[in-house]
Amino acid sequence: MLAWCCIVIMMCTISTGVLSPAPINAEVKETYDRHYWYAKAQETLQKRLQYASEKNPTYNIDAQTGESSACATALLCGVKARYETLGLDSGARFNNCASAINSKVTSLIDWAHEAGKSSGIVTTARITHATPAALYAHAPSRYWEDDSRVPPTVRRDCKDIALQLVENDPGKNINVIMGGGRRHFLPTVTSDPEHPNREGRRLDGRNLAEDWAREKKRRRLRAQYIHSKEQLAKLDPRTVDYVLGLFEYSHMEFNAERGVVLDTDENIGSSSTVKADDPSLADMTRTALSILSKNDKGFFLLLEGGRIDHAHHYNNPYRALDETLELETALLAALEKVNPAETLIVVTADHGHVMTFGGQATPRGHPILGADTVVSDIDGLRYTTLLYGTGPGHSEPRTLPLNGTSTTPADAVHAAAVPKQWATHGGEDVPIYALGPMATVLFAGVVEQSYIPHAIAYAACLAHQSHRCHENMLNLTKPEVKLPSCIQPEVSSVSADEARSESTSVRRVIVASSVMSDERLPRSSTTLSSPLKMSYYLIILMFHSIGYSTISVSIASNI
Repeated sequence: MLAWCCIVIMMCTISTGVLSPAPINAEVKETYDRHYWYAKAQETLQKRLQYASEKNPTYNIDAQTGESSACATALLCGVKARYETLGLDSGARFNNCASAINSKVTSLIDWAHEAGKSSGIVTTARITHATPAALYAHAPSRYWEDDSRVPPTVRRDCKDIALQLVENDPGKNINVIMGGGRRHFLPTVTSDPEHPNREGRRLDGRNLAEDWAREKKRRRLRAQYIHSKEQLAKLDPRTVDYVLGLFEYSHMEFNAERGVVLDTDENIGSSSTVKADDPSLADMTRTALSILSKNDKGFFLLLEGGRIDHAHHYNNPYRALDETLELETALLAALEKVNPAETLIVVTADHGHVMTFGGQATPRGHPILGADTVVSDIDGLRYTTLLYGTGPGHSEPRTLPLNGTSTTPADAVHAAAVPKQWATHGGEDVPIYALGPMATVLFAGVVEQSYIPHAIAYAACLAHQSHRCHENMLNLTKPEVKLPSCIQPEVSSVSADEARSESTSVRRVIVASSVMSDERLPRSSTTLSSPLKMSYYLIILMFHSIGYSTISVSIASNI
């Protein structure tokens, strides 16, 4: 309702300011007769029929079910990409260094830096992983996270992803970088600071974390490298402008494991015992926003609940949903530090998963992780409400839910129809949720994934969309129209039914990230009506909602 009020007020103001001084004109003949509307309908119908009949690219250019790095390239660079390539357009080929040379595309971070904004990436996955890397890296293989994975013959021409972050634009100019993945920054002869029995994976002998700190010192920038929860807690955002936080050897621990003693090595078994005490996504988000918000030109921030996707690949809905709640907590933390009236928050997914939520007469409120209330009418066996199409949960006869328990263990693997080591992604359409200025204008209906960053750029007048604000500022012949004070947070028509009503209460959003097994073997070859200064903070949250996978980003711009 508030949004409609704003539109009406603005229209009235414009009409009063522009039309009232003009002389009364003769009545113009009405042209909007039945023929006009029939013609408009026919035009729209032809466009839709043409779109439906065209051979459009699949979700990725060469794959009908989305893969994380190609999806991230679409979501963050605005260009559809090929399966398992990163930051490159369709000219690139998987594992082919030469094809990447002239196929590089820019991202939202490039566009934000061009406008003088700060930038940040916060994730619970490795910082060199598929989704975050799309913002700063260009690689014909998402698996080239360090030089040990790059073919020796092409290491001179194609840098690994970690090296690009430290040496190349825009990576070396990103203000806040927080996540996991120390192994790709440390050489093979260096022990991990938290896991002495593990060494880095770099073959070039470089410690990129130290190189990052030295480069910032050389440029006389206030920077700090940290690798623990305690160091993050002691960090003073007022005295630092650049932070590299690598909090785990590989991905950060699942929230269910934080603060407990484990006998695991990346959840696949090990003889070592580790203490999982990583900072939470919310902790990292608060610190990132405190640093980035110091820039009066605005900022861009990507937030990713990266481990939700991993749990779905394990057919482990307990951890997937728990990680979802953690991302929600981070979202609430972000909302406490920004003004929703000038903050565009976009929540969307890069791909789905093959988890299904079923039942026939299951009563409302029934435990989501438990068994359905009725047995199968074919074999008389019980089954869980949440099931997977593929993955490690397949067995013959199928695994049955535990009897007489009110809670489901965190390690429970739910049944899958088809046996696979890792559950696959899903190919269904995924939602876009938007809150804030221009939300209902830019995010409505069904859109291509690659549209999203262009819409964000339009809202913030970035890069190829900067002309929108410049044209408004230079056009001095139009009377200045005062913007109404009712620029309220909006929820787009593609979002859920209720919006945030109070600053402390926000609609629950189910969220996550995107990935396949990172250890798999490589394959062969409002437009503004006056030149007023406005701050727009744009946040995209990426996560998996129930079976979805998503991202999170935040941008701010002074227009």
